[in-house]
Amino acid sequence: MNATNANRGRWLALTAALLGWMFDGLEMGLFPQVARPALKELIGASATRDIGTWLSVIMAGFLLGAAVGGLVFGWLGDRIGRVRAMVWSVATYSIFSGLCAFVTAPWQFAALRFVASMGMGGEWSLGVALVMELWPRGSRPLLAGVIGAAGNCGYLLIGLLGLWLSSVGYAGWRLLLLLGAAPALLTFFIAIFVPESERWKQAAAHAVKKNRISDIFEGGLARSTMMATVLATIVLLGMWGSTQWIPSWADKLTDGKTAQARSAAQISVAFGAIIGCLIAAWLAQRTSRRWAYFGLCAVSVVSCQWLFRTPMTYGPVFLVWAFIVGTTTSSFFGWLPLYLPEIFPTRVRATGQGFAYNAGRVFAAAGTLGSGQLLNRFHEDYAQMCAVISLVYVLGMVAVWFCPETKGRPLPE
Repeated sequence: MNATNANRGRWLALTAALLGWMFDGLEMGLFPQVARPALKELIGASATRDIGTWLSVIMAGFLLGAAVGGLVFGWLGDRIGRVRAMVWSVATYSIFSGLCAFVTAPWQFAALRFVASMGMGGEWSLGVALVMELWPRGSRPLLAGVIGAAGNCGYLLIGLLGLWLSSVGYAGWRLLLLLGAAPALLTFFIAIFVPESERWKQAAAHAVKKNRISDIFEGGLARSTMMATVLATIVLLGMWGSTQWIPSWADKLTDGKTAQARSAAQISVAFGAIIGCLIAAWLAQRTSRRWAYFGLCAVSVVSCQWLFRTPMTYGPVFLVWAFIVGTTTSSFFGWLPLYLPEIFPTRVRATGQGFAYNAGRVFAAAGTLGSGQLLNRFHEDYAQMCAVISLVYVLGMVAVWFCPETKGRPLPE
């Protein structure tokens, strides 16, 4: 491949991946926007008693689906190629997200989001592997920050859309869910224009045997796989156990009477998240991978404890702190795309990333189910529940020192 074609291929792959991650963020942002009004309509008279349970069940199912999809589609990406597997992953999450608009019961909502999240979990690991393999080493820190920011741009867009719809007096949660089918158009772009990773082609051509999922637990990879999983688990549990509840908390603080509260809270979190992802990647390059993760955990636990343990009413101060917590707790999504590709060789990179990142979702799902029970016990007091869950960042401050430092190293072949 000549230099011109290689450069063109890099930009096409980055465009496809950024759009995919943006739609991932849009999909994740949908649920906080529609959760309470949708479940109130679907559950009916017992909504006050059961809403905490269904919120946690649907969110946990989403995390479990992403974990399964990250492993399955990651393995498929190492087996048949990043691009072909990405087409299937994007198609999966767009089709089943759109179908959520037609649910008539909470269990249908949970089942469809489970399948949709399988595709979303796969797209993340495939996109990261493809972009990091096509672009030169010097570009990786900036790209890692952009990757994290792209997902939060989608989260921001759905918040802005929700704000606009509420301002014109429209509260159609089914219409918002139908927008989840939009990424289906992206599959055609990926299939036709995006080039396959040359690194993957070479690794596949020289492979002695077909890759297996168990390969990431063999030899020297087992320790790296498990430690990467621990780091991702802490990040995901902290975010899904605290930040993701902020829009619902805003809705509860206003007793559902301020239509813009959910959207405004989500917009504040998303703006902070975009900035945080860019800062995290820069910090990891300026210091080291381990010191950056340690610092991000420290500021996350402090900001979360301040927000959730300080008496709050909905208003400007609340939104400012939502922005700060969004900046700190979502910053890790600019760190993970930089670190995870650096600890797995090409032949199992998508599988390893998919497992480490998405296995963390399994534990986060268990934590989310626990948070639902806490939410019921605390009589839907989101602040108390989030204050407890966000203490998990203290564990991250310890765990990172048992992980390898990869700054300055090339991607392992």
